[in-house]
Amino acid sequence: MQNDKIKIDIVSDVACPWCYVGKKRLEKAIKEWDGAEIEIEWHPFQLDPDISKEGLDRDTYLTNKFGNLEGPLEMTKRLEESGKEEGINFNFGKKWLVVNTLPLHQLLHVAGQEGFKAVLKERLMKAYFDENLHLNDVAVLSAIMSEFDWSTEKTENILNDDAIAYAVKQEIAHYQQRGVNSVPFFIINDKFGISGAQPPAAFLEAFQQVAPLKIIATGDSCDPSTGIC
Repeated sequence: MQNDKIKIDIVSDVACPWCYVGKKRLEKAIKEWDGAEIEIEWHPFQLDPDISKEGLDRDTYLTNKFGNLEGPLEMTKRLEESGKEEGINFNFGKKWLVVNTLPLHQLLHVAGQEGFKAVLKERLMKAYFDENLHLNDVAVLSAIMSEFDWSTEKTENILNDDAIAYAVKQEIAHYQQRGVNSVPFFIINDKFGISGAQPPAAFLEAFQQVAPLKIIATGDSCDPSTGIC
């Protein structure tokens, strides 16, 4: 009998709203799934690695990126509606600050080594999108990490560690070389790719495709490896 797990590699960015929605939809699918155990591994991506450490206010960022505010603000309304369906309270008010997410991925990198990357991912997304916290502020990040019993000194050391930053950039480059150029992107058992915040049904279909056989009954049989019948 096989007990193979289903492995899901998720490439995403903390600052990606559809990554947040996709995370919630995947969680819904997993709750519905009654087959093989599912194992998740998170991987970094940066939508805009050129943003300065100071970050950009909402209106400046959207105007620079799209040339105007009208279209992007309509898009945020759609996101807010999609978020509500998944229990996310998106807040794209004027306090929202767009930040460079490399430092956040550095924290997630070490959190992964310590076994709480998924929990921290959720916390950072909530802080960024729901609470409008400015995640380029070391004091804000230190306060968040204190919830996980990290000292301010530890948080600051990780944020200032060039080796960790390099490791994160290398992982981002690896998935870009594999063809991931938008997020969220879900890789199921290194076999199927799901791009975007798809509905739970899309994930369930993929699980069915890769799941090992589920034995629902057993009886007398012959085993060729032992010769026993």
